[in-house]
Amino acid sequence: MVFNTLGKALLIEAILLLFPMFVGVLYQENTFISYLLPILGLILVGAPLSFLRVKDKSIYAKEGFVIVAMAWIALSLVGALPFVISGQIPNYVDALFETVSGFTTTGASILSDVEALSKSILFWRSFTHWIGGMGVLVFVLAVLPADCSGAMHVFRAESPGPTVGKLVSKLSYTARILYTIYFVMTFLETVLLLFGGLSFYDALLHAFSTAGTGGFGLYNDSVAHYDSVYVEMVIATFMLLFGVNFNVYYLILIKQVGKAIKSEELFYYLSMVVVATLLIAFNILSQVASFGQALRYSFFQVTSISSTTGFYTADFDKWPTFSKAIILLLMVVGASAGSTGGGMKVTRIALLIKSSFKQLKRLVNPRSVVSISFEKEPVPTEVERNVRTYFVLWALVAVSCFLLLTLDPNVNDLMSNLSATLACIGNIGPGLNLLGPTCNFGIYTPFSKILLSFVMLVGRLEIFPMLILFVPRTWKRG
Repeated sequence: MVFNTLGKALLIEAILLLFPMFVGVLYQENTFISYLLPILGLILVGAPLSFLRVKDKSIYAKEGFVIVAMAWIALSLVGALPFVISGQIPNYVDALFETVSGFTTTGASILSDVEALSKSILFWRSFTHWIGGMGVLVFVLAVLPADCSGAMHVFRAESPGPTVGKLVSKLSYTARILYTIYFVMTFLETVLLLFGGLSFYDALLHAFSTAGTGGFGLYNDSVAHYDSVYVEMVIATFMLLFGVNFNVYYLILIKQVGKAIKSEELFYYLSMVVVATLLIAFNILSQVASFGQALRYSFFQVTSISSTTGFYTADFDKWPTFSKAIILLLMVVGASAGSTGGGMKVTRIALLIKSSFKQLKRLVNPRSVVSISFEKEPVPTEVERNVRTYFVLWALVAVSCFLLLTLDPNVNDLMSNLSATLACIGNIGPGLNLLGPTCNFGIYTPFSKILLSFVMLVGRLEIFPMLILFVPRTWKRG
């Protein structure tokens, strides 16, 4: 069943590669073969696997995690081929890094000159953001049997929180609702950017990157290229919106607006953005012409980092240390659970803080019965334990990656390596110092690029699906 589902996933990628192929034909580029060869390879491998006769179609938790991890690894390995075949990123490790960064919606790049890429390659690069934006959840639901236990387990893994469930009775309908919201929001942003004077190509690709909270731009100076307050505010607004839990939008659709507005997670997320925006605006006031300009740069950058998109309109690496410290904290926290954003998620941070205060109260009065709640619902002990486990594993992966990066002979800078780790595990994109918004990850050795690619997958797949591949018990029957 694992290989059968993986085969369907490969066929889906073959279909997706037709879109950049069409763009290449439309712009009369010599890139047709760059997509044709991977498509043929995907069909040759994917078709036999997808037609495997399966007696037991049940998928349990273990199989669900393995499918998720293997599918995303396979997508990335094949998705890198157009870059290599076209010769626009001839080194496969570099191409793999760029592709993993695209699918995981990280937005970290090894390219120093983005504008040198062809239209179709730029399309594929941004399209990977949109494909990966809805995460493992919807992708797997597209190829799994409806309402199987494995699909539900992936649902819980992708949408962490105090309680996670289906929006409607059938899991497949939930996927359709999520993708409908995703598509409509992408369409609306595209239209609004067209009103800002962008071409349809530019508007669509920026909408792809914003929707997936990825941040791949079309120009070397990212969104700053347009020098337009309107364009910046449209993109900033949608970055903020895509960082919101999609359950909030579903509540609005079913006319439960009051419940949506009163969402505890939404309150924390918006409060974090407002406070960070004001603090940075006042902190960089001496570097800009007016408070309005400071607010403009601050709001855009805060929404970009908190939603884990990674677009930029100003070189925040030149901002004061206090502002950069806030940006590092935003990298760790990230966006809301159930959004297309990355990071540890606002929900987890809130639960960790509440759980810590609960333990303090128990220390003061050991006999007291203390519980915590979230969204006006009591939080089960198992959820608390899972959040703590996630945090410990997240910290172990981050520390391990950071230490290994310090061995890289090309980057002898602690802050650069620290920000690279946080940017990749949080699926942010740009870092600080040598990896600031105007720099790139091309300075790292091939080993470090492979390591960071792995860490990007770990962050995007909520840690467990990737790490479970290294557990021997995973590969035993029963």
